Amino acid sequence: MISDAKIPYGKHSISQTDIDAVVEVLETQYLTQGTQVPAFEKAICDYVGAKHCVAVNSGTSGLHVACLALGIGQGDIVWTSPNSFAASANCALYCGASVDFVDIDPLSRNMCPIKLEEKLHSAQQLNALPKAIVVVHFAGASCDMQTIHALCAPLNIAVIEDAAHALGATYHNKPVGNCEFSDMAVFSFHPVKSITTAEGGAIVTNKQALADACALFAKHGITRELDKMQGEPHGPWYYQQLVLGYNYRLSDVHAALGISQLKRLDDFIAKRRAAADYYVKKLRDLPVQLPLSTSPDSSAWHLFMIELKAHDRPQIFKQLHEHNIAVNVHYIPIHCHPYYQSLGFKANDFPNALSFYENAITLPLFADFQQEEQDKVVSVLKDLLK
Repeated sequence: MISDAKIPYGKHSISQTDIDAVVEVLETQYLTQGTQVPAFEKAICDYVGAKHCVAVNSGTSGLHVACLALGIGQGDIVWTSPNSFAASANCALYCGASVDFVDIDPLSRNMCPIKLEEKLHSAQQLNALPKAIVVVHFAGASCDMQTIHALCAPLNIAVIEDAAHALGATYHNKPVGNCEFSDMAVFSFHPVKSITTAEGGAIVTNKQALADACALFAKHGITRELDKMQGEPHGPWYYQQLVLGYNYRLSDVHAALGISQLKRLDDFIAKRRAAADYYVKKLRDLPVQLPLSTSPDSSAWHLFMIELKAHDRPQIFKQLHEHNIAVNVHYIPIHCHPYYQSLGFKANDFPNALSFYENAITLPLFADFQQEEQDKVVSVLKDLLK
């Protein structure tokens, strides 16, 4: 019998093993700058097949550091998707660059390669090409990275994968994050993501220079490595600040949780995929647009989004909450926020992203989603939309 407790749209899964891992660090090890962060970074590399990893205190920090590592600054342009959380664009603004967007494909809800090609052609004519593109794997499904790389590489445009939703996803049967078609990928370990470190993130790359730059910017811009210092060290205590960096380090407490969680990632993703498949089977006859499911077994299924076709979204949203189903909406398009409107963007600049937002509802989906909970969501939704 399902309780009357509210069903969240997303939720972390914490085991006793996770708790024990954190307690062990609290009781017996360094809380920061100990052994757990390097071990977590290695575990991430092993999982996604990347050569280097820099763990940081959030996905947002990771995006910022990735932009810094590429030398993005005043006078540069960065493009991203409007269908994302604001951090995907803010990271470039933090560096003093300007931001523009590439509209989404209405079916995949990811950056549209056709629109990207058109925009690149126009920008090339105007000598206004971006220095980098932040490609967002929305809801856990990878963008068409091979095509995006093929468009950007000849123009020397760097590619950052915003893979905050996509740890555990695959592309061309390889893990998202292997960076075959990008310079870097950034993950988030917020509690509703594939795994959690409570708060945290990571940058992965196959390029040593980028990894070194990310680590430097994430750790105050300070080094203790003798071969990177200017002049002779004053003694074994000596360190130097080489660039203006930030305190974006992840603690060993968070990393210990991440190591433990990563061991269960495949199980988490399998459960998310099973729940997504169940939604597709149960909701396919309703007047809604379901997520594109040409490759349902490759997505990490961070989110399950439907688009209403003939109903009042605010009313349906309200009624679902009245039934203790805590649906959400992802996302208010970045260019629609007042801050970005003040930069000159207008809501209809990217019509596909706007249309998706105006009809979208995020249904509950998480690793510990119980069958009874999902049946309730399906039943209530059917009653409201019949």
